Amino acid sequence: MAYQQRRSGGSNNARPQSRGRSFGGNRSGGRGGNRGPAKKFIHPSKFINQAVAKADEVEYVATNKFADFPFSASLHHNIAKKGYEIPSPIQDQAIPHIIDGKDVIGLANTGTGKTAAFLLPIIERQTGISLRPSVLIIAPTRELAQQIDEQFREFATGLNLYSALVVGGMSVDRQVRELKRRPHFIIGTPGRLKDLINRRYIKLDSMTTLVLDEADRMLDMGFLPDIRAIVGGMPSDRQTLFFSATITPDIQALVHAFLKDPVTISVRTSETSEHVEQTVIEARDKAEKIEILTEMLKGSEYDKVLVFGETKFGVQRLSDHLDNSGIPSVAIHGNKNQSQRQRALKQFKDSRVRVMVATDVAARGLDIPNVSHVINFDTPQNYEDYIHRIGRTGRAGASGKAYTFIDSRR
Repeated sequence: MAYQQRRSGGSNNARPQSRGRSFGGNRSGGRGGNRGPAKKFIHPSKFINQAVAKADEVEYVATNKFADFPFSASLHHNIAKKGYEIPSPIQDQAIPHIIDGKDVIGLANTGTGKTAAFLLPIIERQTGISLRPSVLIIAPTRELAQQIDEQFREFATGLNLYSALVVGGMSVDRQVRELKRRPHFIIGTPGRLKDLINRRYIKLDSMTTLVLDEADRMLDMGFLPDIRAIVGGMPSDRQTLFFSATITPDIQALVHAFLKDPVTISVRTSETSEHVEQTVIEARDKAEKIEILTEMLKGSEYDKVLVFGETKFGVQRLSDHLDNSGIPSVAIHGNKNQSQRQRALKQFKDSRVRVMVATDVAARGLDIPNVSHVINFDTPQNYEDYIHRIGRTGRAGASGKAYTFIDSRR
């Protein structure tokens, strides 16, 4: 079956005619049943872009190798075990300043190695320090916080440094037990962190380092009051590291409030990933979208595909439909508890299934290697969300493809 798509270089006008079941679901979008902000119109031309060939790029030449950084032998051993030799641009430029104790603003596209850029120098500076907890890392989502914690544990193997993961959707009693062990690093999401601070299980007066990761996403999710409350309880004499994909007036205001004489490092290459070929596909309605999507995913070139939907119910129905059509799929959305989300994510990351259908909970920060395609079954709320969705493919210089369904009747 042919389907209509528009590229910057041409189109195919044949479209399927059959009708089927609607997969819209409610409009909660994973927000617990409440309506979110009104969706902004994005002109379809914003979803079309030819990928830049690697041969057309100016390759970044790193100033350092990981072996050049003044890390301990044990930390160098753990870095080598992960196969790291040449740092990415954000790692190459940020690590020396963080080692020197400076506040840093890091602006970088997704998939550029930001987590290692702040974890490695902080781990080095914390080795042998008895004051704890002394490092607080705040991330917008449970998945990103867990990913940071996993990377910390790999890098900190054998260094007698410990962490506590403090996020919603998981047992608070277990998190309290971990906090009572006085870990060096606390890694968490704003809501659960604020709750445990208010209950006096987390004390901020000994904190020497603060990391805000994906700061723009935390503002999008309405976490600004929680963040202000948390940071307001920390010592003013601290190192603050601030990572964001974008810089907005609200972000700029936070920078002025939280950081002192920061070094700004920007390695953003473009508004969207240069390696992602972006294309639109026209369909009359959801039934036609379902038919087209099912046909596409039967193609052998769709190795590892992230499909984004608007609502948690629609995402689950779509995943169930794909399963019933012989296309193994998992779903990740707000109706799944944390263990279910982790299990689905692991199945997808380990390539036990090749399709994951998700709400925007998966659009930020997750380290999912080798995603070949991102398909926007529903258009995102705004263009910033679109950027972060398609940032799941074309990571670390690899090529990728992004397809966005649009209404052919528009």
